[in-house]
Amino acid sequence: MRNPCLLLLLLASSMPVAAVPTDITVRVLAKDAKFIGSTFGGVRVTIADADTGEVLAQGVTQGGYGDSERILEQPRKRGVPLATEDAAAFHASVDIDRPRRIEVSAFGPLVYAPAANRVSSTQWVVPGKHVSAGDGWLLEMPGLFVQMPPPEAPIHLAGGSAHIPLVAKVVMMCGCAMSPGGLWDSNRYEIAGSLTKGGKVVGETKLAYSGNASEFKGEVEVREAGSYEAMVYAWDPENGNTGVARASIVVTE
Repeated sequence: MRNPCLLLLLLASSMPVAAVPTDITVRVLAKDAKFIGSTFGGVRVTIADADTGEVLAQGVTQGGYGDSERILEQPRKRGVPLATEDAAAFHASVDIDRPRRIEVSAFGPLVYAPAANRVSSTQWVVPGKHVSAGDGWLLEMPGLFVQMPPPEAPIHLAGGSAHIPLVAKVVMMCGCAMSPGGLWDSNRYEIAGSLTKGGKVVGETKLAYSGNASEFKGEVEVREAGSYEAMVYAWDPENGNTGVARASIVVTE
């Protein structure tokens, strides 16, 4: 080739572009509450190419709840992060050689998978342009964490009826407890349950605070033996935040 400059240009264009380490910090904030971290099992985070599905990094958020006053009580100002140094996060460094449309998804809390939710968001990430300052890549996890343990003993009909206890643990998705008059005032939430048999609702009840943090109790009377499905929901009328738990209950003669 007569033009050496053109030859060098062609050679350079055929060489692979070096990947650049790019930092991404992901934090997951429970709706109307605090960061989901180690105490509640954390949140499983997946960082992937939104267009190809290639997984670039995976891990679990680790750290604490963060500062209650900073997150929930102080007026939020632009540019002031919610997270303190101890706030739960997942830190990753991904090697990318071109701008990529990145999707971050989060599933949790992992302490009890049936109560977990999933949330995701997408944005462009440019090589070497980190997404880690301030709160980093901040996701909000909606929902209320509701857990309903099965009855401690078999339930038998006595005198033609049985009273089925519905007991539920209801906390925020970060694990923060509810109590009457507390920061998460249990009086604010509607917590109720029902029993169904053969797809038909046979009883409903409101659940009341039991005296133990985040524990709510009610009962439904039944008059037939058989298999029942118990369901408890918790609902915040001020923002629509909702959680549900289900359990199977057998009543014998």
